Amino acid sequence: MSTVFRKGPLPRYYQLKEIMREKIRSGEWKPGDLIPSERELGEQYGISRMTARQAITELVNEGLFYREQGKGTFVSRHKITQQLIHLTGFTEDIRARGQRPGTRVLNAHMMPADETTAERLRIKPGQPIFYLQRLRLADGVPLAVEISHLSFMGCEKLLEEDLENNSLYRLLETKYGLPLMEAEQEIEAGLFDEEAAQLLKVPVNSAALFTRRITYTERDQPIEYAKAMYCGNKYTYYTNLKREQLMP
Repeated sequence: MSTVFRKGPLPRYYQLKEIMREKIRSGEWKPGDLIPSERELGEQYGISRMTARQAITELVNEGLFYREQGKGTFVSRHKITQQLIHLTGFTEDIRARGQRPGTRVLNAHMMPADETTAERLRIKPGQPIFYLQRLRLADGVPLAVEISHLSFMGCEKLLEEDLENNSLYRLLETKYGLPLMEAEQEIEAGLFDEEAAQLLKVPVNSAALFTRRITYTERDQPIEYAKAMYCGNKYTYYTNLKREQLMP
């Protein structure tokens, strides 16, 4: 299909969706390409801008396109997939997929633990912890905002580390002698607020994946309580489920 027919069983927005989907499938439009504007699509296919907007919006919602404020709509790169059966950090996930991980430290300081964080880390409220907020990127594209709360003897030394060019998990294990053994993680769907949307260059109220993770050392001691916001159209989680055999 390369033409939008005004008369026919299929709605015009749906016809345009299939045309654009085929352009991606055939490789004519590649990941990261800027697609034509609503006006340009309307002129090319003889449809209204509203019809073009509906087709684009639905493909954004499906994850095939993503929008950047002030720049336009782009073809999505392949989603980053994180398996839920291995404890890995962001840097390891991205490198394992042949992409270049990047980090911008937005905030790093010592602070007193609030009640929720203290409960997660099994410490007393008010105890000093290391707070780290980072913007995480894959091939230069913003993908997530992560906030880590860390508690261990000497955690204030993390203030001296280069956390933009070094993996936090690797530092903890190799330099600080803190092997990370397991984690508990929650995942929740939601929408980006204005602050997060601006950092990730996505529209306000676009799809987001929120995670909360408690990471433990070999002594079953929680060391990190982390929260993250991932772009819903660029990130997916994978797990393998097996059904237990029924008892006779």
